[in-house]
Amino acid sequence: MILPSVLDLSPIIEGGDPALAFRNTVDLAQHAEEWGYHRYWLAEHHNLPGIASAATSVVIGHVASKTKSIRVGAGGIMLPNHAPLVIAEQFGTLESLYPGRIDLGLGRAPGSDQLTARALRRYLGSNGDTFPQDVLELQSYFRPTAPGQAVVAVPGAGLNVPLYLLGSSDFSARLAAELGLPFAFASHFAPDYLQVAIELYRREFTPSEALVRPYVLIGVGIFAADTDAEARRLMTSAQMMFLNLIRGHPGTLPPPVESMDGRWSPTERAAVEHRTRCSAVGSPETIRRRLEELLNETGADEVIATAQIFDHGARLRSFEVAASVFREINEAKPSSAGRGG
Repeated sequence: MILPSVLDLSPIIEGGDPALAFRNTVDLAQHAEEWGYHRYWLAEHHNLPGIASAATSVVIGHVASKTKSIRVGAGGIMLPNHAPLVIAEQFGTLESLYPGRIDLGLGRAPGSDQLTARALRRYLGSNGDTFPQDVLELQSYFRPTAPGQAVVAVPGAGLNVPLYLLGSSDFSARLAAELGLPFAFASHFAPDYLQVAIELYRREFTPSEALVRPYVLIGVGIFAADTDAEARRLMTSAQMMFLNLIRGHPGTLPPPVESMDGRWSPTERAAVEHRTRCSAVGSPETIRRRLEELLNETGADEVIATAQIFDHGARLRSFEVAASVFREINEAKPSSAGRGG
C-alpha cells in the first residue's frame, strides 16, 4: 500500500494575505482528512512573500485543532535555525495536545536566503555542518528523563514524536540510514539526486528503535484537473513562482495563464522544467500513469503531494483527484509498502 500525504506551503496568492492562506490551509487539511490522506505537513520558509508557514509549529497546532485524525507535522523544521531544546519543547507541547498525531520532519537548509538565516540564528552557532549533532541532541530530549539529567524538555521528555529526515542530496540520506530514521526526499523541487540518495539510504540503513527497515517518502508536485490542458494551465502559477525565484525576485502566487510562451527564456524554461520534473500534471488517467512511473522508479513507501495552485477550488479538486488515483493504484497493486510510517 502506498500512503498518500500532503505538503502544504500555505501559499499567499496575489491579492490575498496570510489570513486567507491559513483559512485555505485548514480547509484543505479537513478535506484531505476526509479523502483519506495519511498526513498533512507544513514547511518552514522565511522571507518569502508567497509562503505563510514561517511559524511552522504554530500553524501545525492550528491545523491539528481543526482536524480529528489525520497526522499533522513539519515537512520540515529547518533545525539549524533553532536550538534543539526549543523544538523539543514545541513538538512535545503539540504531541501532548494532539497525542499520536504529530510528526517532526527535519531539514538542514536555512529555508531562506543567507541574510535571513543570519537574522534567524544570531548567535545560535548552528549551521548545516552541525546538523547531525543537532539531531542527536534533539533525540536525547525526547527520551525518558535520566537520573541527574540537568536539562529536560518539559513537555517533550518520554514522548513519542516520530522524526523524519528531509533532504535533496546524499547528506541527509546517509544520516537517516545511520540513525535508522525515515527519509523524505525533496524531489518536488530538487530531483537531481533522487535515485542516488534513495539507493544509498537503503543500502546503508541500520535498524533502530524507531524503524526496522528503510522507509522512503518522495515529494511530488500534483496538478490534476479534468483535462490535461486545464492541468497544464493550473501549473503555470507554480512555474511563474519558480521563475520569479530563479530571477531573484520571489513573490506571491500569481494566477494561471494560458501559455508561458514569451514569459521565460529558453534557459529559464529549462531550469524551471528541470526543477519540477518530478511532477504529475494532467487528467486522472495521466496522473495515474505518471505516479506509477515514479513509484516504479523509486519504490517509495509514501508520496507527499504538493501543489501551488492559485484558485482554492481548483486546488481542492486536484487533491481530490489525486486521492482517487492513489486508491486505484493501491487497489490494483497492493504491496507491503506503508510500513513504519
